[in-house]
Amino acid sequence: MTDSSNPVSTGDLPPISALSAPDLEVSVRDVFGIDSDLTVPAFSVRTEHVPAQDPAYLFDHDTTLSILAGFAFNRRVMVQGFHGTGKSSHIEQIASRLNWPCIRINLDSHVSRIDLVGKDAIVVRDGQQVTEFQEGLLPWCLQHPCALVFDEYDAGRPDVMFVIQRVLEVEGQLTLLDQNRVIKPHPWFRLFATANTIGLGDTTGLYHGTQQINQGQMDRWNIVTSLNYLPHAQEVGIVLSRLAINPDDKAKRGMIENMVALANLTRAGFMAGDLSTVMSPRSVIAWAENELIFKDTAFAFRVTFLNKCDEAERTMVAEYYQRCFNSSPYAKQGA
Repeated sequence: MTDSSNPVSTGDLPPISALSAPDLEVSVRDVFGIDSDLTVPAFSVRTEHVPAQDPAYLFDHDTTLSILAGFAFNRRVMVQGFHGTGKSSHIEQIASRLNWPCIRINLDSHVSRIDLVGKDAIVVRDGQQVTEFQEGLLPWCLQHPCALVFDEYDAGRPDVMFVIQRVLEVEGQLTLLDQNRVIKPHPWFRLFATANTIGLGDTTGLYHGTQQINQGQMDRWNIVTSLNYLPHAQEVGIVLSRLAINPDDKAKRGMIENMVALANLTRAGFMAGDLSTVMSPRSVIAWAENELIFKDTAFAFRVTFLNKCDEAERTMVAEYYQRCFNSSPYAKQGA
C-alpha cells in the first residue's frame, strides 16, 4: 500500500497488480461474518499495494456492506465519522481481504491540483536534460485496478475538489490539458473518501480546517455511511485480541474495561465541546501496550494521552481517570 500525503510523481511506483481484473468471487458471509448472500470480486494475487491484514479487526455491519457495494458495483462511497473511529482502516481491511490494491491520499491543505494531476519535470534522457510531463497519483490510479481513498475529504482545497468532481461519475473521464489527452477510468478502478463532516464544514467547532462541499459534488457520492465509536464490549474485545490477553484473565480484562470506559468519557466530552482531544481506539490500544512496557497504568496513561491534552483540559481528563480507576493519574505505582 502507498500512503502519500503529497503525491507528486509516480515514476518510481512498480506495477500495481499482476492481474488486470479480479479473478475470484468471495462470500461476504464467509469472509466478513455478515449475514448476507452478497458475493464480491477479489484478486487471487496479493501485491505490495494491498494493505496488511489485521486479523483482530471487527467489521461494522452497515459500513462494511456500503464499502463492499463500492467494490462490487463501482459505487462511490464516502465514510463519515468522528476522529479515530477507523474510517480509513475499514476500507483498508476490506481491501486487504479482497487482495485489492489500495492507495490513500490525505487531502490536507498542502495538496494542490498539480500534485494530483501532475506537472512538467526536468529529467535526464540520453545524457541530456529534457522537460517531461509526470503524472500525479490521480491519473495513475484511474488507469489501474485499484481503490483510491481520499482521506480528510472535507479538508480539501477548492481547486483540488473541482478536479475530483470530474472523476466522481462512474464513467468520469479526466482531461489532461498539458498532454491533450483524455483518460478513461479502468473498469476496476474504485473511489472512496473519508470525512469528519458530511460536506457542511466546521459547524460544531470540533474540526477546524474542514470546508463546505457544494451539493453538486455531494450528489455524486452514491453511498454515504456513518461510522461511530464501537460499543463498549466490542472495543474491549478488540483490545484484548490485539494484545493477545486471555479474556478469562479478570485482572487484565478489568483494566481494559476501565481504559475503554475512560475513552468513552473523553469521547462524550469531545462531542459536547468540553475537550479538544479525544481518545480513539488506537489510543486505547497504545495505552494498553505502554502499560505492558512500563507496568504502570497511570504513567502509561500520562505518556500516551494526558500529555497530548491542552493544559487547561488536563484537570477534567484527570477527573475522568479518577472516576474509572479510583486513583489519580499522577499517582506512582504501588504508592
